[in-house]
Amino acid sequence: MTTLVWFRQDLRLADNPALCEAAAKGKVLPLFILEDAKAVGDTHPLTGASHWWLHHSLAALKKALPGLVLRKGDPRLILPHLVEEMGLEAVYWNRCYEPHAIARDSDIKADLKAKGIEVRSFKAALLHEPFELKTKTGGPYKVYSPFWRAAKEIEVPEALPKPETIEVVSGCGSDDLESFSLLPKRPDWAKGWDVLWSPGEEGASRRLSGFLKDGLTGYGELRNRPDLPNVSRLSPHLHFGEISPRQVWHETLRHLEQAPKDEGDGWKFLSELAWREFSYHLLYHFPKLPEENWKPTFDAYPWRDSAEDLKAWQLGQTGYPIVDAGMRELWQTGWMHNRVRMIVASFLIKHLRLHWHHGEEWFRDTLVDADLANNSASWQWVAGSGADAAPYFRIFNPMTQGGKFDPEGDYVRKWVPELAKLDTAYLHAPFDAPEAALRKAGVELGKTYPKPIVDHTKARQAALDGYEAVKEAGQDG
Repeated sequence: MTTLVWFRQDLRLADNPALCEAAAKGKVLPLFILEDAKAVGDTHPLTGASHWWLHHSLAALKKALPGLVLRKGDPRLILPHLVEEMGLEAVYWNRCYEPHAIARDSDIKADLKAKGIEVRSFKAALLHEPFELKTKTGGPYKVYSPFWRAAKEIEVPEALPKPETIEVVSGCGSDDLESFSLLPKRPDWAKGWDVLWSPGEEGASRRLSGFLKDGLTGYGELRNRPDLPNVSRLSPHLHFGEISPRQVWHETLRHLEQAPKDEGDGWKFLSELAWREFSYHLLYHFPKLPEENWKPTFDAYPWRDSAEDLKAWQLGQTGYPIVDAGMRELWQTGWMHNRVRMIVASFLIKHLRLHWHHGEEWFRDTLVDADLANNSASWQWVAGSGADAAPYFRIFNPMTQGGKFDPEGDYVRKWVPELAKLDTAYLHAPFDAPEAALRKAGVELGKTYPKPIVDHTKARQAALDGYEAVKEAGQDG
């Protein structure tokens, strides 16, 4: 039997159910398609930083699986053509859960089955299918805590090993990876990223083992400290499927057997993996999540429109050091610490009162771990418009957040070097520093570092005033 295995967000050999099943049955034609977003109805395509990662991930996969075929275009046309051209008998893939992907896969499955081709899809990207977990009334979960309690009760099967042998079909032409034009050139804004990141299955495995060995202890508390290394940085590897959540789950549990002192930290880490699952659960059951407020009352919020303020936020020039540090870390590395993601998102939404769509779009372009489910669910969570969201009146104070989670200022000094010599007492609020302290540190507000683009107290009140319209809309409804 000869099977086409369509790789998508599962760029690995181990714990790849579609590949394992196909390899056990006979010959395999491994295929990756760089999709034409418009052709498949993808209204939220990944670009920028994600394309950089995809290039290197595909290069790693092609090295591990030399017969990998690359094509570009509409899979609804490419797959039937290859099936006929190569005389294939079956097509296997691992499931994706984005709304356009579900519709695309349904169309392809129906078309191929009508032509007598065996088509099978498998669970590989999640611990549990979004339709497996249901409330007592049979509906989807809308609150994370009961979702997590329910998820913990379901056994997670062991990860599948890499197939012992993969007999790859020869004679099928492939596009060249360079022809995908995924890497930035003029300018090369990702210069140096290859030192920061190791895309691919081997890099993902090293990242997990390194985190369990050196970063898990104290994770429950220290994960909130952007100045410390107690986070896994596995998110891009998980998004591109270079490692599976089942592998992460069981490797963590095996670590806890050997290091029971990490029990609390280990389960906190696994609960974060479950937040990813919850985001996919929401996206599956509420496919308009990336476009529409999950809570319709938030349609009444009086958003501002300021291209100037948006640009200042994007460039890390807001005058609030912890916000600027996060935005610069994002631009320079393709990643941002999760605590700081919440701070910068709150600032955009609640200090600048710019629609969360602007933040979702910027993150989608600049994050190497950009993920439609996580990105849209998390932005709505911060805005207060999403499921199990932070209350609307929770408005992060950037000065106190900076002081609490970057107490020595190491994170701000790294990413906002123009403030590096400023005394820690003033680092998170340089606009309150005495002129003598600023002069001593070589800081001139408005020249070497921007003055705040908005006053915190006034911005907080304006956000609360805006949310009154949301409350009134809820009462009217």
